[in-house]
Amino acid sequence: MGSISDVGKPHAVLVPYPAQGHVNPMTKLAKVLHSKGFHITYVNTEFNHKRLLRSRGPNALDGLPDFRYVTIPDGLPPSDADATQHVPSLCYSTRHTCLPPFLDLMASLKQSASAGLVPPVTCVVSDGVMTFSVKAANILGIPSVLFWTASSCGFVGYYQYRYLLDKGIVPLKDESDVTNGYLETKVDWIPKIHNFRLRDIPSFIRTTDPQDIMLNFFIGEIENAHKASIVVINTFDDLEKSSLDYMSSVLSAPIYTVGPLPLLLRQTNNQNLSSIGSNLWKEDSSVLRWLHTQPPASVLYVNYGSITTMSSDQLAEFAWGLATSKRPFLWVIRPDLVEGGSVVLSSEFKKETEGRGMIASWCSQEDVLNHPAVGGFLTHCGWSSTVESVCAGKPVVCWPFFAEQQTNCRYACVEWGIGVEVGPVVEREEVRRLVVEVMEGENKGKQMREKALEWKRKAEEATKPGGSSYQNMDRVVEAILNIKPPPAA
Repeated sequence: MGSISDVGKPHAVLVPYPAQGHVNPMTKLAKVLHSKGFHITYVNTEFNHKRLLRSRGPNALDGLPDFRYVTIPDGLPPSDADATQHVPSLCYSTRHTCLPPFLDLMASLKQSASAGLVPPVTCVVSDGVMTFSVKAANILGIPSVLFWTASSCGFVGYYQYRYLLDKGIVPLKDESDVTNGYLETKVDWIPKIHNFRLRDIPSFIRTTDPQDIMLNFFIGEIENAHKASIVVINTFDDLEKSSLDYMSSVLSAPIYTVGPLPLLLRQTNNQNLSSIGSNLWKEDSSVLRWLHTQPPASVLYVNYGSITTMSSDQLAEFAWGLATSKRPFLWVIRPDLVEGGSVVLSSEFKKETEGRGMIASWCSQEDVLNHPAVGGFLTHCGWSSTVESVCAGKPVVCWPFFAEQQTNCRYACVEWGIGVEVGPVVEREEVRRLVVEVMEGENKGKQMREKALEWKRKAEEATKPGGSSYQNMDRVVEAILNIKPPPAA
């Protein structure tokens, strides 16, 4: 594993939730900590570890002597599927089965430390929805860092779940409440958060079942956030000030904004880890060659993330919206994008878009968004995608699918002024209109493009030496090294 010369380093054990939008920022944080002198133990689930090996090659996770990958089971039946696992099943299983194997792993690391093979563990960095590892850290008397990989505004939304349940606002009385206007109910009790509706709360409240797995999972995970030693979040102060103020008012642990991590990582110049990636699907490198042939700011990039699914009818509406926009597009279509079936695009669509559209199964999203040919982004509004669009200064067409994507969408469109939203019923004419507006509209579209560049500048300022996030990362390291660990249980 490590070496005798390595034993004096601080040692961070990082535990991401096993989905693409969580693995990406956790990997970036691991690299930043490594650049600060930490020995890294990165904990994948066995399922995700196999996916990474398939996507990046059999030696991709060999790492370095001081950056090592280990695995724990996720408690679900074995599978070789190249897709994100069923989210409710995964959440239930990690919450109820992962603590014992993780404690076994920590015991193994302690034995390795005693043998001088690795440094003693300094802290556990837990994904905000893998808080069994916070519990493990507290049991072992080790400081715990809660890394909230989603947005601060998303945390604020999840924090309302207990209140909404106690007040009888959720669960919904009837499934029709999703469409009959009930979700327009004002949420007016959160300090400094204005013009919020039930529709803008993370989507797991849209259930009629008080025992709903995801509703109760997030109630439990948010309660466990109180047990962490410090909280780190992938955002920056200017972007989410009101939400961060709220988080500070309800959590006793200090909160450090260290984002956007894609920009912060650029400040490290840690070339040793350039080969370590986090994409769970094999990247199609031909997309960049294709983008090189396109005019500046001409291409709409379309990617619904790693989990979103849709009906074949919705796929057709998006397809014809893109086709009739007459704009070049790069469309990432996962094999599992269409619910219960395969992706089929009509020959008429292919003929209509021949020569100005490219379809790929996956790509390096940061490279694509930062390419000068890309002018806009049709997105599901996952936080990693939202952050990457801010870093690249690209406006967004939003079609949120689930979780806090609805919250992020609301902020992108209302608070930050960089987006427009596709309605819940996907219609090709609306898709066409919004794509044209974002890409070359002279009124709202122009304002969004200008706002996107303004937020990009602010993100860059936050992550440069002397910026708020840059300084906060140094404070995180100092806190980890000096925080008084909890007494072992």
